Amino acid sequence: MRRFRERAFVLGVDEAGRGPLAGPVSVGAALVAEGFDVALEFPGVADSKQLSEKKREKLYGMLEVRAALGDVRFAVEFEDAAAIDARGIATVIHDAIARCVRALAPDAADVEVLLDGSLKAPADYRQRTIIGGDSSVPLISLASIAAKVRRDRLMTAFSETFPEYGFERHKGYGTKAHYEALAAHGPCAIHRRTFLNEAAPK
Repeated sequence: MRRFRERAFVLGVDEAGRGPLAGPVSVGAALVAEGFDVALEFPGVADSKQLSEKKREKLYGMLEVRAALGDVRFAVEFEDAAAIDARGIATVIHDAIARCVRALAPDAADVEVLLDGSLKAPADYRQRTIIGGDSSVPLISLASIAAKVRRDRLMTAFSETFPEYGFERHKGYGTKAHYEALAAHGPCAIHRRTFLNEAAPK
């Protein structure tokens, strides 16, 4: 970890699971020293939505290895359905971002935070919000992969507790099969009640 103490660093942030009807929203963050070439060190890194599950898992495994070596730090934070219903999706994402950023870079003076879309870090951090950053900035892409892989794994685990909903297949998104399961069984403990008012697909 010495390299992080001696050099300024950059932190990428993205979220996964903003839109599903069930399960948590996930925020991922990845931190590297300035000059670390994410695209070179993680071949094929891209927006998690553009990658197959197999490719995401491979890159996440690489991320874990490089984190163990001290080349990268990363964090993933969740906000569950109850929090989303109580405080709203934008608020809980902001809170999860703050936890990730402060955990990885407690000294705001030494880091630049790069965020996808309309996301914001705490105001005391130097930051840039980049539209389409999850596909154009490799460090944000890496954060998106961490957020997506960890959320998908959690939703697969939830499918064992709530097998009737098929969470292992759709990960809580509003597919036809998911709406059919809701019609048959009603919502379960991890459904976002405030999201269930949207009309089912025709």
